[in-house]
Amino acid sequence: MATRIRLQRHGKKGKAVFHVVVADSRAKRDGKFIEKLGVYNPNTNPATIDINFDSALNWVRTGAETTDTARAILSYKGVLYKNHLLNGVKKGALTEADVETKFAAWLSEKDNKINSKKDGLAKSAATLKAEALKAEVEAKEAKAKAIEAKNTPAVEEEVAEETASEETNEETSAE
Repeated sequence: MATRIRLQRHGKKGKAVFHVVVADSRAKRDGKFIEKLGVYNPNTNPATIDINFDSALNWVRTGAETTDTARAILSYKGVLYKNHLLNGVKKGALTEADVETKFAAWLSEKDNKINSKKDGLAKSAATLKAEALKAEVEAKEAKAKAIEAKNTPAVEEEVAEETASEETNEETSAE
């Protein structure tokens, strides 16, 4: 039986969430599967990937084929890199200790990259929010000045009319 590591679509329209599963290659996309390896949620930024690393590595080592997207997900999480390093041990190019140190270094570098992206997204969101607030305050001040300018001439005209009528009353009473 040929096994494949692939995605099963779940979730509602426009908000898909995928289960990463091992299935018989002849089974339907959302049909029967052998084992669920994890969940992939592309709706978040960065995408949320929760995978059972050991089980996925075991299936890759036993020869399960992967679809393009599943391969990208497993590569992102380091399953394929760990498989590559373990194949080096099998060939005699590396030792188990080398594999663990190289993989730990790769994981820390990957975590730093992901955290810097999250920090950058949070910082840009905060900057956008501050700019929007500043623009809103400026628009509010401009609107307040426009209203004040609109109301001020009317008050000045009334004062001018009152002073003009008082002047005419004084002239008529002085005569």
